[in-house]
Amino acid sequence: MAVFCFGPLPQERARVRVSDVKQKYAVADLLQILSESPARAQPFCPVFGICGGCQVQHLAYSAQLRWKRDVVRNALERIGGLSGVDVDDTIGMSEPRAYRNKMSLVVNHRTTPPALGFYRQRSHDVVAIDRCPIVTPPLDAALSRLASLRDDATIAPVFDDARHVVARSAAASGDLVMTVTTPQPSRSTEAAAPALMREIPRLAGVANSFDLASENVILGRHHKQLAGEAEIEETVAGVRYRVSSASFFQVNVEMVERIFAFLEPSLSPAGRVVDLYCGIGTFSLYFAKHGWSVYGVEENLHAVAEAKANARRNGLLGHVRVEAGRVERLVGAPGLRAALHDAGVVFLDPPRKGADEVTLGAIATARVPLLWYLSCDPATLARDSKYLVANGYRPITVQPFDMFPQTGHVETLVRFEYCRGE
Repeated sequence: MAVFCFGPLPQERARVRVSDVKQKYAVADLLQILSESPARAQPFCPVFGICGGCQVQHLAYSAQLRWKRDVVRNALERIGGLSGVDVDDTIGMSEPRAYRNKMSLVVNHRTTPPALGFYRQRSHDVVAIDRCPIVTPPLDAALSRLASLRDDATIAPVFDDARHVVARSAAASGDLVMTVTTPQPSRSTEAAAPALMREIPRLAGVANSFDLASENVILGRHHKQLAGEAEIEETVAGVRYRVSSASFFQVNVEMVERIFAFLEPSLSPAGRVVDLYCGIGTFSLYFAKHGWSVYGVEENLHAVAEAKANARRNGLLGHVRVEAGRVERLVGAPGLRAALHDAGVVFLDPPRKGADEVTLGAIATARVPLLWYLSCDPATLARDSKYLVANGYRPITVQPFDMFPQTGHVETLVRFEYCRGE
């Protein structure tokens, strides 16, 4: 039986106390490390092990990269049944700190005044913080300043009905935008927005998000711009993007550039690509910049509007078409079905739950020659890879990227080719 416990590292021995037993696994708490791994490192965040944001700060970075490669390989073998698949070394960051360009702070109303922080591990309790070494310097400065303003007569009312504060920064400009999430439209946030703009360095805009779909959501269904700009500009590999706090945009710009660089040798000569789950067009625009004709699909209407605006901003409207809708529903429609049959490549970047057999089956039926699958979850990647291999595809490259240093997450790009009938 597997025992899940935070703290012990690979090759370590530990004494733990089992706290919960399920049918196929158990959960335990660490009591004592009996023998340490040579890869054990000193965590650099004072709340590591309490805050749930990071999981492996106590593992040396080079060892994190090796471990994540092994996680991908084990998932492909154990879940996908793909024995003998080569998994390349994880591509990491030059400096694996201060990389995250978006933060979603929880407002804790159990304290007076309300505190800002992140959720505790395996809990909805909030760990109060006033700094975070994982977010970009502009976001870290904003967090510190916000925490210091909780007693300010003008700013304090913002936190009275706030659930979350979401902020995003741009590496290209250093500017940031902020959204305060409340159950209903917030008069206090609207009144304090000009003061927030003055007090927080590089803050370019303040918005209010409201009308929550459930108690657990971070952003509401409606947004109101209260002051300044709704979006800031980011530039990645020469492509310009306008992004907001709510945008579907990768949180690590350096690793996006590395994925772009990895794909670039495959982009000549240009052809036709279908980009499924295209978000605001992060990859669509990069492909189009290299002369590709892109058919993108995205279900979030706000992201579709941003993708079209970003295509216009880069002068690429003639190369990019984005259709709104759920991928699994549109694959049977004439437009997307025809695009799949004409495509030389499908680029697939699904959410953590992965793709589905309807979508993967449509790709296989169209016999698209190449499939580039970018995954943020090794387990669902392995499941989908098993289906693809059973339906005529074979993996030719498996490349992990460390999109989320200091955490247990890994991004993986697998390039498949259609080989049935060879």
